[in-house]
Amino acid sequence: MAATPDERDERIALLLDYENLAIGAREGLGVSPFDLGPVADALAVRGRVVARRAYADWSSFDDDRRLLARAQVELIDIPQRLGGSRKNSADIKMAVDAIEIAYERSWVTTFAIGTGDSDFTPLVHKLRELDKRVIGIGVASSTSRLLPPACDEFLYYDRLVDTTPPPEPATPAVGTEEPEEPAGDEAVERLVTRTLSGLARRGDGPVLASRLKRAMLRQDPTFDEAEHGFRGFGELLRHLQERRIVALGEGSAHGDPEVSFPVDEPAEDDAFRLLAQVVGDLAGRDGTVPLSGLKDQVRKRRADFSEKTYGFTSFLSFAKAARARGVVGMDWDERAGDWRLRPA
Repeated sequence: MAATPDERDERIALLLDYENLAIGAREGLGVSPFDLGPVADALAVRGRVVARRAYADWSSFDDDRRLLARAQVELIDIPQRLGGSRKNSADIKMAVDAIEIAYERSWVTTFAIGTGDSDFTPLVHKLRELDKRVIGIGVASSTSRLLPPACDEFLYYDRLVDTTPPPEPATPAVGTEEPEEPAGDEAVERLVTRTLSGLARRGDGPVLASRLKRAMLRQDPTFDEAEHGFRGFGELLRHLQERRIVALGEGSAHGDPEVSFPVDEPAEDDAFRLLAQVVGDLAGRDGTVPLSGLKDQVRKRRADFSEKTYGFTSFLSFAKAARARGVVGMDWDERAGDWRLRPA
């Protein structure tokens, strides 16, 4: 008997070595408190997260604790004890819980282990030996080189999070109205393109409309196409096809079309042209401009710009796509520790 769509989804247990992640994000990226949102979005396109646990001495992470509780994460408290190592205690508890879940919850197919500590490498090997898929999650600057090769997939938090702050809103002149929030249609477009891009990158077969909607609901359980004026998800997709946001093809079942990006995407091309124009205008004496702060400059030209609208997870990946298309040049500056872009 063929598996139902839900049975084909991965069932993920998310376990976070929280102290390692929080300190790595703060010191390596300047992100504090740790934002779980990008991790949750990345896992949502991969399957259902059926367990969420984070391990730490929570007396040291008051702000983080409140944010994680709102994200439905179970907080496992490892208090500091005299004569003992809190770090080792947290590692041991997390490893024991992972093995317990692997043996007692056979429906869990995948473990997402959030840490950069190589001490977890034996745990990764054991989980894979038990026929479990392992996704590692860590901050690049604090992740041991031994850990990523041991995993089936490794997600660098640096590539998931957008560390560029949004531009300050302009102060309205006297007698003018406050700027409006982005339209609901724009939010839907971004959710669809971000989710479709994540599913497409996995490369595990065509993305059917039913699969796309399940992944969207995992990112935003409140999503309802009826709230945006559509009688069904298929009608929403046809609307987006008319606007050349997506392309629809014949799927394996009637009423469940295959969803992809259009081959020719004028909106995306326009975004690349905007980037090229900004780079050309800002290039200094050496003919280059640093990547840091460049997104703010693009937003000054187009306030609603977001690389996620075009299916890219970060501004860096958007810039690299522009380089691959010959729109701009791009080189790593070792001395400055930053990318530098130049007109093509």
